[in-house]
Amino acid sequence: MSYGVSAALQAAVYQHLRADAGIIAHVGSDIFDAVPTGILPLAYISLGPEDAFARNDKTGIGSLHRFTVSVVSDGAGFLAAKTIAGAVSDALHDAAPPLSRGRIVRMQFLRASARRIGEGARRRIDLTFEAQVEDE
Repeated sequence: MSYGVSAALQAAVYQHLRADAGIIAHVGSDIFDAVPTGILPLAYISLGPEDAFARNDKTGIGSLHRFTVSVVSDGAGFLAAKTIAGAVSDALHDAAPPLSRGRIVRMQFLRASARRIGEGARRRIDLTFEAQVEDE
């Protein structure tokens, strides 16, 4: 296994989300690798944790990456957050954006978890995706 493709995968996912018209319509450029301090936007997307596993075979070195993309919204109820989460899922499921190192063999949506944050109206949906990559 090589973890060397991880940074390239994260950068490609980030750029892919920032370029998607459906996502731009909902959150503009409020897509973060690290959530900023201070006043947060009403709705934003944040890249989250990742687990990586070796997936080498006779043809080469590969890895499987399970990563989380979070949608946070102050919209009343879950509708706003679910609409944005749907756009994220549509953008990433079966996507294969180019990587600066290696290539994506497949990427798919695995699951989502929706919950209220604290006592207020803020909602969070964590979407988990799986990307199989080859290190070329």
